[in-house]
Amino acid sequence: MDSSYQHDKPLLDEENSSQVNTLEYTGDGSVCIRGHPALRKHTGNWKGSSLAIVFSFCSYLAFTSIVKNLVSYLTKVLHETNVAAARDVATWSGTSYLAPLVGAFLADSYLGKYCTILIFCTIFIIGLMMLLLSAAVPLISTGPHSWIIWTDPVSSQNIIFFVGLYMVALGYGAQCPCISSFGADQFDDTDENERTKKSSFFNWTYFVANAGSLISGTVIVWVQDHKGWIWGFTISALFVYLGFGTFIFGSSMYRFQKPGGSPLARICQVVVAAIHKRDKDLPCDSSVLYEFLGQSSAIEGSRKLEHTTGLKFFDRAAMVTPSDFESDGLLNTWKICTVTQVEELKILIRMFPVWATMILFAAVLDNMFSTFIEQGMVMEKHIGSFEIPAASFQSIDVIAVLILVPVYERVLVPVFRKFTGRANGITPLQRMGIGLFFSMLSMVSAALVESNRLRIAQDEGLVHRKVAVPMSILWQGPQYFLIGVGEVFSNIGLTEFFYQESPDAMRSLCLAFSLANVSAGSYLSSFIVSLVPVFTAREGSPGWIPDNLNEGHLDRFFWMMAGLCFLNMLAFVFCAMRYKCKKAS
Repeated sequence: MDSSYQHDKPLLDEENSSQVNTLEYTGDGSVCIRGHPALRKHTGNWKGSSLAIVFSFCSYLAFTSIVKNLVSYLTKVLHETNVAAARDVATWSGTSYLAPLVGAFLADSYLGKYCTILIFCTIFIIGLMMLLLSAAVPLISTGPHSWIIWTDPVSSQNIIFFVGLYMVALGYGAQCPCISSFGADQFDDTDENERTKKSSFFNWTYFVANAGSLISGTVIVWVQDHKGWIWGFTISALFVYLGFGTFIFGSSMYRFQKPGGSPLARICQVVVAAIHKRDKDLPCDSSVLYEFLGQSSAIEGSRKLEHTTGLKFFDRAAMVTPSDFESDGLLNTWKICTVTQVEELKILIRMFPVWATMILFAAVLDNMFSTFIEQGMVMEKHIGSFEIPAASFQSIDVIAVLILVPVYERVLVPVFRKFTGRANGITPLQRMGIGLFFSMLSMVSAALVESNRLRIAQDEGLVHRKVAVPMSILWQGPQYFLIGVGEVFSNIGLTEFFYQESPDAMRSLCLAFSLANVSAGSYLSSFIVSLVPVFTAREGSPGWIPDNLNEGHLDRFFWMMAGLCFLNMLAFVFCAMRYKCKKAS
């Protein structure tokens, strides 16, 4: 039996039933750093979450400064081929997306979010220092103390760099969902005023992340290319030191949620118990299903969840039968589970379709780094004597986010509030749906631009020439802006939805799965693009996306994506309308 939460107690046990329940303390079970119930006045709220936002900004800036210029370091400094560099970047990116699941599992199960952040941020910093050391190897190996480096400086540099690089992936990735969840934990779910502020927290967290991305993609990348990688890695490391120090400084102000034990074990227990009682008839009255007595849940750090209809098969896990008792009178947790434990599994099952319908949105975002750039490369990039790199137009998306987050927070939310009466204006699901609509408009805009570009190429006789068409790249602006609008609604809404709806003891893990949406979207985008030439490049036809885009029909690809976005949006609306929100006591 799992000993991490007190589930193996007699039915009449009323321990913890006299929990403090005054307005002076938080009502969500959070504690202060000393382990006592958290005082509303002296802990949490914006004074705690703002430090988490600062830390998030600093760490994301440092991480993206590596991401955005990694290929350049591999090819120019380590002298890898383009194929080897692309392979290493892909492998490393995959590790970065898997690491959040590791950190989130440890945080929710055993360590708690705060300790997980401290451990993996330390790994992050060590990784950055190793990257700095790898950049300095050529200097050290030629200096008076070259004996301290291995006999082959090139091998030394490669080993140090890749060890440091994967420590960065593990360190940043593992603490990423924990810092978001920890910052949101500073607001009490049982207090209406504080609960409203959580939506603002997710807005500003996404805002500072994009601000960090903009700074890293401009200032720090410029430093790396023009002043040297030692300076670039040093600046990144200093930002992480600053953010980490700020985070630790506020330790006495934080609210802490206790880890609830292994969520995988709890899920397996429900499935096993339900299968064991599959032949039993469910009672008509759900109140007779087993639940831990007292105000608190049997799961450490979690509120009780009320029973919901649907997915009734799993309710059998909470039926009490004589065989559920062991010889000493205690309950066997693999034969009977609490209603809260059953509802945890139900919540995960209900959230999955919503998560799945958001994968295509991530695939649409992936077009910014592929087909949008390819389209821009065959357009007129000069404005006077100044040339705009096709890839730099991605900054329009970032700028759109930086502009629209404050607009959403200060203008749109009050407007929505007048119509809906909700403190946050609209629900996370409604917000995600609006974002999906704007992503579809982005694809429509890209298709219209490409149709016009191909028409100009036809008129100018450039169809069979692999050259830029005399059409300004500025026409790409609307599609980047629209996709930025979609991000403000869908990405932030997805994060808020997964935090708000996830079981209390699984919040970091659920946020990690929301981040995995990006990875799934990238794979889906790659799969779709791979299928296009299979079905379109036939009988001498160059297909929709040939090497010479003037001969192709990239516009049809964008129209196809717009159609898929429309169908996906209908699927999302269907899932959202049928979704049952969790009910926490």
